Amino acid sequence: MNLNFDTAHSDPAPQPVVPNRLLASLPEEDLAQIEALCETVEAEVGEVLYEPGQAIAWIYFPIDALVSLLAVAEGRMTLEVGSVGREGMIGASVALGHRQAQVRAVVQRAGTVLRMAAEDFRREFARIESLQHLLHRYTDTLLAQAIQIAVCSRFHVLEARLARSLLITRDRLQSEKFHLTHEFLAHALGVRRVGVTKAASALQNQKLITYSRGNIEILDSSGLEAVSCGCYELVKENGTIGMGTVFI
Repeated sequence: MNLNFDTAHSDPAPQPVVPNRLLASLPEEDLAQIEALCETVEAEVGEVLYEPGQAIAWIYFPIDALVSLLAVAEGRMTLEVGSVGREGMIGASVALGHRQAQVRAVVQRAGTVLRMAAEDFRREFARIESLQHLLHRYTDTLLAQAIQIAVCSRFHVLEARLARSLLITRDRLQSEKFHLTHEFLAHALGVRRVGVTKAASALQNQKLITYSRGNIEILDSSGLEAVSCGCYELVKENGTIGMGTVFI
């Protein structure tokens, strides 16, 4: 794994960064305990943080990176069951007692993450009550979203699923513009690249998005939401199983 240490901490006047929302929800004293055990690293696009069955050595809290969670079948077929940005963490299953990864975690957008040794996290989780309550809500929401996305992948047409995926990516990145290759979208949606091409072309013909060489811009958010299946309404920030339910 090619993660480079961020040297910004040596700058006498560091620029402020957007905090990880999950960590920022902790009481100040508990947050300080966790942050003292973290190091800041840069994650690169395509970096595989976990593979299914691999021992979890590190916990990651994205700051401005985005990580895709992929279920894997027969070592090669994949389906995205979630994505994690600054609102969450990678390695949450450690809080449930798991020591091995259950999904493939791939960096979708390069950026900064906080990294913490899994053993340190287990110890702090057992000790800090506020972290326990927060992670119980977070893991429950993450599981509910994974189930909903799996159902979506079975019953909804590809065009609607692609619209849902683009909207979720927009929300995680807080940007109407981002980069997603045909290959990545094919892996995420569990289809062939030709399927992604057809679905993206359909959305582009409706003037909902522009898509060229992996560069995507959402032109009409309301229109894209109308094309998307109802799953987006459930998993978006203020949806029934949206991440907004974690931070209450």
